[in-house]
Amino acid sequence: MPRGDKSSYTDKQKRQAEHIEEGYEHRGVSEKEAERRAWATVNKETHGGKKSGSGRGTKEDHSPSRKGGRLGGAASAKRPASERSRSAKKAAKTRKRRAA
Repeated sequence: MPRGDKSSYTDKQKRQAEHIEEGYEHRGVSEKEAERRAWATVNKETHGGKKSGSGRGTKEDHSPSRKGGRLGGAASAKRPASERSRSAKKAAKTRKRRAA
């Protein structure tokens, strides 16, 4: 089987990779890099291809998906408290106006 062949992956794994890839592209990652990262995440979560004969029974590990969320917010934390407070007040004001 040549490298990059996705025939040993289930339809669910292919959907997962597509969804993850879209998320990366939405955040501004290039198409090629987004695809690479998406498949790396699927491989780490599901331990590779799951079609028959490839250890179907292994449990999924979702820690790679959670990792990104934990890393987020670093840029916001670097901003001074006054600036964060100002933007939070502005967002609250906008939400209040939309609710009315």
